[in-house]
Order: sequence, then C-alpha cells, then structure tokens
Amino acid sequence: MPAAGTRAGDGAPAATAGFQPGGGTTHASATAAASQPGGGVGVPTAATAALQANGSGTAPAPEAGDAGGASASETATHAPGQPAPAAASQHDRGASAAVPHPPGPDASPEGSPEAPVAPDPTGTATPAGLSRRLFVSRVVAGAAAAAAVGTVGYGTYGVLRGPKVKRVTVPLAKLPRAAHGYRIAVVSDVHLGPVLGRSFAQKVVDTINSTQPDLIAVVGDLVDGSVKDLGPAAAPLAQLRARHGSYFVTGNHEYFSGAEQWVEEVRRLGIDPLENARREMPHFDLAGVNDVAGEEEGQGPDFAKALGDRDTARACVLLAHQPVQIHDAVEHGVDLQLSGHTHGGQLWPGNLIASGANPTLAGLDRYGDTQLYVSRGAGAWGPPTRVGAPSDITLIELASKQA
Repeated sequence: MPAAGTRAGDGAPAATAGFQPGGGTTHASATAAASQPGGGVGVPTAATAALQANGSGTAPAPEAGDAGGASASETATHAPGQPAPAAASQHDRGASAAVPHPPGPDASPEGSPEAPVAPDPTGTATPAGLSRRLFVSRVVAGAAAAAAVGTVGYGTYGVLRGPKVKRVTVPLAKLPRAAHGYRIAVVSDVHLGPVLGRSFAQKVVDTINSTQPDLIAVVGDLVDGSVKDLGPAAAPLAQLRARHGSYFVTGNHEYFSGAEQWVEEVRRLGIDPLENARREMPHFDLAGVNDVAGEEEGQGPDFAKALGDRDTARACVLLAHQPVQIHDAVEHGVDLQLSGHTHGGQLWPGNLIASGANPTLAGLDRYGDTQLYVSRGAGAWGPPTRVGAPSDITLIELASKQA
C-alpha cells in the first residue's frame, strides 16, 4: 500500500511525519516537490495548501510546545524500501523552515548594523558630556563659597585679635589754646561675654594704655551678662590709666544685664560712671547721659540734669551711647558728642539696618554747631566677626582754633 501522504502512481512520498528521539512528533511545515516520472510536478504538501488557503503567502505561526522552538518537521523523500533519513538538525530546520517575524525591541540580529544612539540632550550622561555652562556655574559657585568662608574667617580673626587704634583730630571753636592736642581714648561696644572674655578685655586695656591718653571714655555696651557671670572678665579694666581718669556711660546692653549692678562694678574698678551727670575738666566740660533703653526702668537720659546749669562759654564734650541722642545734644549747645552702638554695621545686612536707624553710621559728622563722632566699637555682638567694619579704639585729639 502506498505510504501516507502519497498518491498512487507517485514515485516518492511528498511528506513523511517521522518520530524524533524521545517520542516527539514533528509537524509538517515545508513544501517538498517530488519529481514525477517524465518531469511532472509533485502535488503540494499540507504546508503549501495552508499558504494557499491563507492567501497571503505567509506560513502560519508555530504553535506553542514545538520542540526546540522549531515550527515544523522536515520533509524527506526516499525510495521505497530504503531507511528514512535522519531528522534534519535544528540548524537546518531553522534555516529552511523558520518563518521571519518582525524583530522585538531589544533584538539585534547578528551581522546587522547597530542602530545609531541619540545624543543625550542634557549633556550629563558622562563626565565628558558636561556642558560648558554647567562647568562654569560650578566653578563660580565654588569660588563664591571659598570667598565667603575666607571673608568670614578673616573677619573673625580681626575681632579676636583685638581692636586697632584709629586717630581722629576734632577742632573745637571754644577750646582754649592750652587744651590743644588733648587726647581722649574712646572705646565702645566691647561686649564682654562667653566668647570675648577676660583675655579680650586685657587686649582692650593694653591697647588703650598704649595711646597714653589724657582721658578715657567708655561709651556703653561694655558687657553682655551679669556681674556674677562676667565680673572676672571685666577685672582687667582696673588697669586703665589716664591723666584725667576714666569715665563710663550705660548702653542698651547694660539694661539687659543689670545696669545698676554694672554701674557699681565699674565704679569699684576705678571708672567714674556719669549717670546724667557732668564733670568740669581743666579746659572743658565732660558730661554723660544714660542710654535711651533705661527709660523702661525709669533711668533714661536727662539732658537738663546733665547740661542745664553749665557755663555755655566753655567747650562741652558729651558721652552718649546712641547717635540718635545727637538732636538733644544740639539743643543743649554740646560741641562734641562721642557715641558707639552701631558697630559700623559690623557685617551685611547689619550695615543696612544700622544706617537706617542712626543718623551717622561711623566716623565724624556735623549737626549744626555740634559735631558727632561714632566709634565702630572694640568687640562684636552676635557672631564674633566683622566684614567691612573693623573694630577700633579711637584716639580723639582735640584741636583749638586759637592755636
């Protein structure tokens, strides 16, 4: 009987379903045209018929479960009575029977050119891809940070090192010739506290004494704490030396720290506190008023008490912590007011705030017939640093217009 899949009279079978080792059966997927005697064309196989039935010329997709991923078994022709040839190798099956499919998104067929890689629009894929703008911005940011750290470090060093002496000459119309060249050492805003302690106070005292002044004026904000806590830190002030003595007026920080106790402490240290009071010096009057912060405690400034009954023909020097007190000084015929409080701004944005709150930020200024000198101070408040406003102790040298 003819083999399954052949027609009577055909010289050879068109397709044979063979058994694979392990019992698996291959599926017909290829077309084998068997030569007939006389050169006839063989009958189409089942695969060919399927292609024709689809009308597309494309073989149906392989079913799941096909061994080794092959989509069909091979078709072999052999003479009757001869042993069936061995099953084609998997490579041969793939080459002859695999139906091409569109490649997946990750497929990269061997031998085909690599798809071009789109450039990274951010420019940050690799270090070499860093844009020039990003590089420049990082350099600028690093330089700015280094400059800020260096500036603050230098400003802190300047405070801890101690104040330097600044010399200013102030002419007074009423000052007699005998007082020409009279020297007043002005120190303000020492701000003794946890950071600026006893060693800092000693530096201030040594610097003042080195100027060999005729008179020393301590114009407020000496401390930031109680006598109990800071009494030892202030002890070096007892070493101040001047021909006509040392004088003190309160600042706003004294009223935060126990003003009455500090007035008594500075007196004990040999410094004369001027609480709305006046002293007649050999060639001019020296007066002092309390700080405006004392008003809340009933100890505010009293210009009438300090200046009301004096001889207006004599020159008058007034100690008042805050520059805003200059307007009262003008009304009472003061020739020179010595102040502090502003720290010269100390650092940004303190300079903007201090400029807006005070008539003069630092240095010598004139209001009518009254001159105002504002010291930048010897210490610092808050962070112990100064930027653009170095600390100082000012040596005022009075000049007579009659000289």
